[in-house]
Amino acid sequence: MLRLLVDENFNGDAGIADPDILALAAVNDRIILTHDRATLPDYAFERLGASESVAGVFILNDRFPVGQATDELLLIIMCSEQAEWRDRVVHLPL
Repeated sequence: MLRLLVDENFNGDAGIADPDILALAAVNDRIILTHDRATLPDYAFERLGASESVAGVFILNDRFPVGQATDELLLIIMCSEQAEWRDRVVHLPL
C-alpha cells in the first residue's frame, strides 16, 4: 500500500514551505498529494537536479471531481508499489 502525505495546499491554505514538505516526505518515504501546480513541482525538480530524492508527487487538478479523484487514487494505491513513484512528479488524472 502506498504511503501518502497530503500537502497543506490541498485545501488552499499555506503553512509549510514547499522545500520543507518535500524534505519531510523524502525522509519519511511518503508520496505528496497536492493541488499545488504552481510551485511544488518546480521545487521537486530542483531537488532532483541536486541529486536529492523525491518520494513522489501526485498533483491533482483542483477542478477534478472528488469522486473521480478518489477512484483514481484508489486504483493507483491498489495497483502499484511505493518505489514505482520515487523521483516522479505525476499529474492526475493519468
